[in-house]
Amino acid sequence: MKEGFSMIRILVNGASGRMGSEVVRALVNEKDLSLVAAVDPKQAGKDAGEVAGIAANGIKIVATLEEGFLSKPDVVVDFTTPKVIFENAKKVLNAKIHIVIGTTGLTEEQRKALSEISEKTGANALIAPNFSLGAVLLMKASAEISKYLPNAEIIELHHNNKLDAPSGTAKLTAEKMAQVRTLDMLEDKTSESLEGARGGKYKGIHIHSVRLPGFVAHQEVIFGGFGEVLTIRHDSMNRTSFMPGVMIACRKVASVHGVTYGLEKYL
Repeated sequence: MKEGFSMIRILVNGASGRMGSEVVRALVNEKDLSLVAAVDPKQAGKDAGEVAGIAANGIKIVATLEEGFLSKPDVVVDFTTPKVIFENAKKVLNAKIHIVIGTTGLTEEQRKALSEISEKTGANALIAPNFSLGAVLLMKASAEISKYLPNAEIIELHHNNKLDAPSGTAKLTAEKMAQVRTLDMLEDKTSESLEGARGGKYKGIHIHSVRLPGFVAHQEVIFGGFGEVLTIRHDSMNRTSFMPGVMIACRKVASVHGVTYGLEKYL
């Protein structure tokens, strides 16, 4: 550790899951971030390093956040499930601990409730539907293009074990696109002969979700104009693509006041 730096203590919630295990592995290579606790009731009692497929690190996985808090983490990284993320986040913020949330499924109302807790306790939160830097750039580019090509559709493709549809990334992309449109969308005159064939819809933007084995996380946005089509696409080939963003979030969450939605606010 270089002089002048302080170690940031990290608790990983959902430590035996695909993303949680990836975070455990990634932290090994970070000089200013240290894993101090791992939570996952399915693997409680086991060594977090061994569960993540690396050497034993002496961090025993515990069953509850309350047990993890005993290790005095500065930041909780949560990759659990949509069913429990709201309660998890409330516990963490009420304990005056910062939280980085990669679990999707939080509603706008729930985000507002977390903001109120954050204001009271002084603990900050980042809620990021996607930690891939490439995916964040895709969202930024999609918003810029929407100013000139307002007619667009989103196709997002994920593995068949993903618990929600559409993805949080697709929803956030559509929100950003809709916010900046300066031209009216052309009328969509198509009628469905099979319900759901046109996917979901957010302010005129159709979102199609594909769930198949073999995919990790992929998204393309197709823009249609007069006599032309523009397509942009991002592919995460494996989960290591999310780790630089997670590490940035762990370093910055303590200094960005309140609840922030979207990793781009940290870049």
